[in-house]
Amino acid sequence: MDGRAEPLSLLTRWYIYALHGYFCEVMFTAAWTFAAEQDWKFQGVTSVWALFIYGTAGLVQERMYLRLRGRCCLPKRCLCYTLWIYLWEFSTGYFLRTFQACPWDYSHFRYHLLGLVTLEYAAFWALGALLLEMIIRKTLQLRLEGPSASSPMACFQPRKQA
Repeated sequence: MDGRAEPLSLLTRWYIYALHGYFCEVMFTAAWTFAAEQDWKFQGVTSVWALFIYGTAGLVQERMYLRLRGRCCLPKRCLCYTLWIYLWEFSTGYFLRTFQACPWDYSHFRYHLLGLVTLEYAAFWALGALLLEMIIRKTLQLRLEGPSASSPMACFQPRKQA
C-alpha cells in the first residue's frame, strides 16, 4: 500500500444511497402494513424503480448537504431536503404514470396532489431526510486504498509488498 486513499466514486455513492432507500422503503411498508392490519408476516414491498429514484435523490441531497452544512442549521436543511423529496417524488411519479408504471398511489389520503404525493407523509420524509444526511456524512468519509482502488479490476491486481 502506498498510503493514498481515494473517495468513493459517484457511482458507488449512488449505489449506497439506492440500496439505503430501497431497504428503508421495504421496512417502512412492512411496518405500515403491520400497524394497519396486524400482519405478522412483516412483508415489505417496493419497485425496481425505487433504486433509480432513491439513488438519484441521494446524490442530489448529498450536493445540498455539501452546500448547506455551513450555511444553515439542521432544521432548515431538513426542510430543504423534505421539499426536494416532494418535488422529486411528484416528478418521478408523474413521469412513471405516463407509462402506467408508477408504483405508488396516494389518492386514498386526504391531502394528496394527483395521488402522487401526500402531506400525511411529511414527517416520515423529514425523518428519512435526516437519516439520509447521517448516511451521506459517513459515506463521504469512506475511502478506498491504493491508486487503482476505484478501478473495477483493482481487486484482481496483486498488492506490492512494502
